[in-house]
Amino acid sequence: MVEKQSTGGKVFKVLNYTLLSALGFVTFYPFFYILILSLNDGYDALKGGLYFWPRVFTLDNYIKAFEDPLILNAFGVSIFRTVVGTFLCVFLTALAGYALSRKDLPGKGIITFFFFFTTIFTGGLIPFFILLRSLRLTSSIWIYILPYLYQFFNIIIMRTYFQTIPEELRESATIDGCGELKIFLKIYLPLSLPMIATITLFYGVGHWNDWFVGAFFVSDKKLKPAATILQKILSETNFEQATDTKNMNYNISRAKTTPEALRMAFLMIITLPIVCVYPFLQKYFVKGIMIGSIKG
Repeated sequence: MVEKQSTGGKVFKVLNYTLLSALGFVTFYPFFYILILSLNDGYDALKGGLYFWPRVFTLDNYIKAFEDPLILNAFGVSIFRTVVGTFLCVFLTALAGYALSRKDLPGKGIITFFFFFTTIFTGGLIPFFILLRSLRLTSSIWIYILPYLYQFFNIIIMRTYFQTIPEELRESATIDGCGELKIFLKIYLPLSLPMIATITLFYGVGHWNDWFVGAFFVSDKKLKPAATILQKILSETNFEQATDTKNMNYNISRAKTTPEALRMAFLMIITLPIVCVYPFLQKYFVKGIMIGSIKG
């Protein structure tokens, strides 16, 4: 039997769908508008009037963006730091979370306090830079990875998740002769795929979007990631000054594009990878967050 919905319920449903649709449109349209500008002829876009589709479709903006060797190199740096950095961060975070989930870990309280203390108090930006320079990381690509191998918040999430796994599984594996590392790799990690996907998304997005380190700690242009180049492009009034396009073997005016159109194209290029990856991790992300927050 279908229950008849009241008038108030129908009104609420209509208002709810209307509000959510409007919110979704307001959230999505800026991204869609940037896509339109990036696919439209640069000089034609200066006339205005572009709202829902390109008026003069062209791929010149993307072609010219990828012709810049600095941008190609920046994407290589971003891909390396995202892949390698995310893998190392996730593995070490899971390892630390597993250790802290053990009730018989010696000095567990002191170790937890040590991790927590470093999230509240830091040495400051200048001492941090001096440390990086003394370790010769300012001239190495590992500056994007080694100083950021863990985040205490993610360790706590992993620890909480591991605590939900029945202790009997570990005891059975111990009786069968498994060591701690084998138990971690063969039992705990396979059972933690939702949380691993969640942490991977956290670290991956953080590495891909980070521009601060490359802007303030790295002077070599060949070591700057794509996010740093994008930040400079968006902040510079002179596109050629931001990207060194004056040294490239093409003329922007002959390519039917403009600096603003190139900015939009580069913005789409750096945004699309995360947009494409997120839908595949979304179900694990929601499940991991919910399970990780059940037990404190």
